[in-house]
Amino acid sequence: MNDEIYMREALSQAHNAWALGEVPVGAVVVKDGQIIATGFNQPIGSGDPTAHAEIMALRAAATLLGNYRLPGCELYVTLEPCAMCAGAMMHARLARVVYGASDPKTGVCGSVTNLFAEPKLNHHAQLSGGVLAQACSDLLKDFFAQRRQQAQLARAQAPEAMVVRYFEAEDE
Repeated sequence: MNDEIYMREALSQAHNAWALGEVPVGAVVVKDGQIIATGFNQPIGSGDPTAHAEIMALRAAATLLGNYRLPGCELYVTLEPCAMCAGAMMHARLARVVYGASDPKTGVCGSVTNLFAEPKLNHHAQLSGGVLAQACSDLLKDFFAQRRQQAQLARAQAPEAMVVRYFEAEDE
């Protein structure tokens, strides 16, 4: 199934985010069956709160096509989009949005609300969720488990480091 192929590429992009210490979310834009743009989360490293995977992929696709409108394009993302990203997708006039894992805290494709079904908004992309949901969810869970483990290790080593620094200061 093509949705799974494209979602696997989005998962690959999510690994790029993880490698940079970012929350592992990845996205790809597809037009006429071809991946034309990719993106992954970069808000921490770039200092840009809008540098979500979806926004990065939309920017790259718009640059490639020379148009901020992306009719006929589909966006695949590993995590249910937030309100900011959903708004950008609507403005881009995407034909379809496909996501992997649901986001019960900020997802606006049905988890918290469904902006794509809001009748007062003027563009409604077709929406599909749950594609490779387990793999997408597991990637996020593994990332945050690693972060908690690193934080716990840092806290465990912190008192020891403070003692060493105290005694080093005494010697000076």
